[in-house]
Amino acid sequence: ILVRGMGLGRSLLSGVLTMTLLVLPIIIVAAQEAMRAVPKNRRDASYALGATKWQTVSKSVLPSAMPGIMTGVILALSRAIGETAPLIMIGALTYVAFLPENLLDSFTVMPIQIFNWVSRPSEAFHELAASGIILLLIMLFIMNILAVWIRHKYSKNL
Repeated sequence: ILVRGMGLGRSLLSGVLTMTLLVLPIIIVAAQEAMRAVPKNRRDASYALGATKWQTVSKSVLPSAMPGIMTGVILALSRAIGETAPLIMIGALTYVAFLPENLLDSFTVMPIQIFNWVSRPSEAFHELAASGIILLLIMLFIMNILAVWIRHKYSKNL
């Protein structure tokens, strides 16, 4: 409703804003929890060395919380890959035979496109649907592997 009120209609930009509103709370909660998980001793040590609150947060707390923050971001984006319902509500088309050229063009989402391809009688569309499913799975695996790698990389440096 908010996106439609902005006059964006059924555009790619309205889809981007909708998905941002969907994943932003997840990212915020993940960041808050990651920052709360930083031991109080780390903050106290920074203050004891004469650091200001901003210096403590930017030089001590954020680097320590980065694995949790990045994991939360990547997992939120992984969730966004499969989300279709909010985009259908703002007008994702069921079939688009062209690539959007700018942010105000019409759009579709991969799960809707896959469903459309599966429902067609031609075998070529079924192969496209299988390829689309494999593409979504590969993207999901890559994002989850990246989350684990980031967590492992940053946790070694602590």
